[in-house]
Amino acid sequence: MSDALKELAAMLEMRMGDALVSHEIANEELTIRTTAPQLVKLVRHLQQDESLKFSTLVDITAVDWPGRRPRFELVYHFLSMYLNHRIRVKVPVAEDEIAPSLTALYPSANWFEREVFDMFGLLFSGHPDLRRILTDYGFRGHPLRKDFPTTGYTEVRYDDALKRVVYEPVQLVQEYRQFDFMSPWEGADYILPGDEKKEAAK
Repeated sequence: MSDALKELAAMLEMRMGDALVSHEIANEELTIRTTAPQLVKLVRHLQQDESLKFSTLVDITAVDWPGRRPRFELVYHFLSMYLNHRIRVKVPVAEDEIAPSLTALYPSANWFEREVFDMFGLLFSGHPDLRRILTDYGFRGHPLRKDFPTTGYTEVRYDDALKRVVYEPVQLVQEYRQFDFMSPWEGADYILPGDEKKEAAK
């Protein structure tokens, strides 16, 4: 399989060199990198070239790298059922950058891009209906960003007295798992539950 992937990578580099930033083969998988302006051109070639025929868009997701610039990376997975090849395409995008939609080439991109918008807050130009798909319309923030709090910002509940759904700021009724990040074997000056017997035996 590695030889076939090497040939595929060489073919893409020869035909689409201006659209390819880099490529690599790892764990029997080919990953190519491109830029947002070149994405549609590259994907159209993957789909329509008779020697490639990547006819199926398997998935679109994103990765949040808070320490990198640009911060996000869009990840596309394609399948060629004709040639039994898979390929991954990665596109770095900044938080305020708008990536092109692939809905004109792959109708299945519609819901995938909506999910990326909902979970990461990334925008796609040319999308026919870019709105939330997993969270509620009044939801604040994007849950798969690394800086999204684990408790969220608001909680939703049904108020029996008001006979409607209400949104309220999250209020924790007890201390929320405060850690001192110190192991009891590293000089902690307190006794953990269960260790009292050992201290009494001394």
